[in-house]
Amino acid sequence: MLSQRCVDLGTAPSVIRELFEYGKLRAKEVGADKVFDFSIGNPSVPPPHEVQETLARLLTTVDPLTLHGYTSAQGDLAVREQLAASLSKRFGHEYTASQLYLTVGAAAALCCVFHALTVPGDEYILFAPYFPEYKVFIEGAGARVNILPPQYPDFQIDLNALEAAVNEHTKAVLINSPNNPSGAVYTPETLNALGKLLEDKSRQYGHPIYLISDEPYRELTYDSVTTPWTPDFYRDTIVCYSYSKSLSLPGERIGYVLVGRSVTDSETVYAAVAGAGRTLGYVNAPSLFQRVAATCDGLRADVGVYAENRRLLTEELGKLGYDTAHPPQGTFYYFLPTLEPDDVAFCQQAKALDLLLVPGSGFGAPGYARLSFCVPTDRIRGAIPGFHALAQRYGR
Repeated sequence: MLSQRCVDLGTAPSVIRELFEYGKLRAKEVGADKVFDFSIGNPSVPPPHEVQETLARLLTTVDPLTLHGYTSAQGDLAVREQLAASLSKRFGHEYTASQLYLTVGAAAALCCVFHALTVPGDEYILFAPYFPEYKVFIEGAGARVNILPPQYPDFQIDLNALEAAVNEHTKAVLINSPNNPSGAVYTPETLNALGKLLEDKSRQYGHPIYLISDEPYRELTYDSVTTPWTPDFYRDTIVCYSYSKSLSLPGERIGYVLVGRSVTDSETVYAAVAGAGRTLGYVNAPSLFQRVAATCDGLRADVGVYAENRRLLTEELGKLGYDTAHPPQGTFYYFLPTLEPDDVAFCQQAKALDLLLVPGSGFGAPGYARLSFCVPTDRIRGAIPGFHALAQRYGR
């Protein structure tokens, strides 16, 4: 007898991953230069030079047994002290090592938090569009998911819908800004209103309603947009972070959970996060990259390529009749309104032209397609004729 849920998850591949694998096979058939894969968010720019310098220094100056040995379960103390000092300086709060739990990327951070907080009957609220694995993570912790529809066209939060959705079973609200897939960045006004609403609801129901802020794209923004620091707006905020995108280190799997002292019963919440890490086996994040992350916190890879790709997509697709009125403010995803209501059918039409786009339905936002533009700029330029042909199929 096996877990049917796990069997189902293991045999139902992600649409994104499925497209990615298809693209590799298709490239062997027709040539890589003829397949325009915009499916997966795999950074295409190298890490900042400071990452390479830090690696070289660590590998040549730190005893290998220390460098590659076990750390404390929650992360090396000196690393957490260094990271806490960096976060305190950057965001104006006083953070300490005892508030940081280092993890194997943001996915592990989120899973630790969901398992730490959840008791039977709990519910988490998500805003569409959302990263599909959120639902998997939350349900895996034994909670229910309540998904609220998108607010078009800016993808900010529909506060009226949220107010109606929060109830006595609401354990937390999960936000992701800059957002995958929409590229929207929540404004200070949105976060301020969100914080006030959650404060009111927490008082009404007599328990804290946590705000979980998933921030792997925090530093990837454009046009002078900056990502507000969510704990500035709501005391019961738990931050989950990954260096995969900011430092172009997706394969190294390093991130953290931050439980600031303003969080209600913060020490107990932190202990629960640590206990969840133990339960799930998420202890001792990669030792070498703990040290790299602490040294390079706050840096970002050169987003000039992404900015140019975003500009090209906005201008060239706009000329072809696509709706590019709301380009992404952050991330490296373009959430493009499709040229017919059925986004799955639209993406199938694109696939026939070797344009690999992800349907918005998978993110809870039908009528859109996600283009991952963290690709070489030549791929963007090469894809424009295909987008032209696709538009012609719809009479544009």
